[in-house]
Amino acid sequence: MTNQNRNNSSITFGAQRLTIEDVMAIAQGSLAQMNNSDAFTSKIDRGVAFLERLLQQEGVIYGVTTGYGDSCTVAIPMNLVDELPLHLTRFHGCGLGEHLDEQQARAVLATRLCSLSQGVSGVTHELLNQIVTLINQGITPLIPQEGSVGASGDLTPLSYLAAVLIGEREVLYQGQVRPTADVFTELNIQPIKLKPKEGLALMNGTSVMTALACIAFKRAEYLAQLSTRITAMVSLGMQGNDFHFDEALFAVKPHQGQQQIAAWLRADLQAERPPSNSDRLQDRYSLRCAPHVIGVLQDTLPWLRQMIENELNSANDNPIIDGDNERVLHGGHFYGGHIAMAMDTLKTAVANLADLLDRQMAQLMDYKFNNGLPFNLTGATGERKPINHGFKAVQIGISAWTAEALKNTMPASVFSRSTECHNQDKVSMGTIASRDCLRVLQLTEQVASASLLAATQAIELRKRNNELDQQHFSPALKNMLEAIQKDFEFVAEDRPLEADLRQFVAKIQQQEWTLYK
Repeated sequence: MTNQNRNNSSITFGAQRLTIEDVMAIAQGSLAQMNNSDAFTSKIDRGVAFLERLLQQEGVIYGVTTGYGDSCTVAIPMNLVDELPLHLTRFHGCGLGEHLDEQQARAVLATRLCSLSQGVSGVTHELLNQIVTLINQGITPLIPQEGSVGASGDLTPLSYLAAVLIGEREVLYQGQVRPTADVFTELNIQPIKLKPKEGLALMNGTSVMTALACIAFKRAEYLAQLSTRITAMVSLGMQGNDFHFDEALFAVKPHQGQQQIAAWLRADLQAERPPSNSDRLQDRYSLRCAPHVIGVLQDTLPWLRQMIENELNSANDNPIIDGDNERVLHGGHFYGGHIAMAMDTLKTAVANLADLLDRQMAQLMDYKFNNGLPFNLTGATGERKPINHGFKAVQIGISAWTAEALKNTMPASVFSRSTECHNQDKVSMGTIASRDCLRVLQLTEQVASASLLAATQAIELRKRNNELDQQHFSPALKNMLEAIQKDFEFVAEDRPLEADLRQFVAKIQQQEWTLYK
């Protein structure tokens, strides 16, 4: 944990820049607290007081004294201004599709709270503290995934957060979907009444796409490491050449991430080399060029972190309320183009991992290429061998998951649609890009699960054939194999492998193994 303002695993909002890891900590159960310094408190107060003075003077403020979007030319009578935010939350209650899970919804709470805590959205302490209450009480809004074009931000999905703050719609609480009002009554939580700018401040931003981007980043970061470990295992199982990862070789092509992948592979393969059945001087590309494939993702991660964390720590609603200089700044910070580009980029890099592992598995299971391993890695012997098919169907599954991952790399950010009476005539599609990225990650994690088990099976086959023994394993590979084989039984006879695959997908998503430091 990196945030110095934490107390007992509590993340402080409004004090300093938050990280992707801070969002993930909240998503996984950490508590939240607001900065209680005088400087922060007074900054929030100045913005609220400035707005109240403007309203008393009947100043024109978008979304406060005017309608929303294309209706910005419609003046709102002063006696109806207080009702406007309630209507905003309600008419946007039209999301469809599956709901965000609890982790994703908690990440949304964290990202929206971080944005509003920049102190330029004109929201009250009461609203900020209500979001803190949701986080700390384990109450997550039930948010449909579909319905955002990513500008004016995540209006429809964020309306479900706004509605919960005022006691409406439904929440996920202690594993059950329940009416918000019932949970609030049970916990003695008072619904808040949104002030004139607060509905817009809550909904007019990029917090859903950014929350999903934080989750996607951490999963991709782990997959880069896991794909490297699997590649080392496949290289050992295939009797591949470790000199493809030589330090001097990679010194002449100085992509840092690519060099890191090669270094990890060298460490994993740093052991006595076993005799080989292969006469190939150079391995096929899916082994020889693995650092170049995985390295693209590894080199992209720092850039993606910068993009995501800048968005996370931004004020991204409209208008911006500059309480210090008493200005209302009308703009378009709700536009999610940076997250859209980051997620379109990330899903492409991740899908390439699926493709790499798919090609490695095609070699590993094909007797024409696997240097003496049995057909489809079957563990059966003798007269029972002809009726056993090992990992044959698993490879078909790998091909299917890889193909779907590759299909989903079509960039969402180029599919802008003019909408809302052509007011929103150029939109980011950032939320769709984030959702696509999570789908590509899921598919690639499935490929990785199958590849991990297949590589383990191949190595065990070599051991049983006395082609590998303990001196051929680095400590890292030895530990990894022991960890896998605690939960995965060698496939000596055909059996359904769905349960094994699902178990290891879950382990990957829980990042169960510490791979590289």
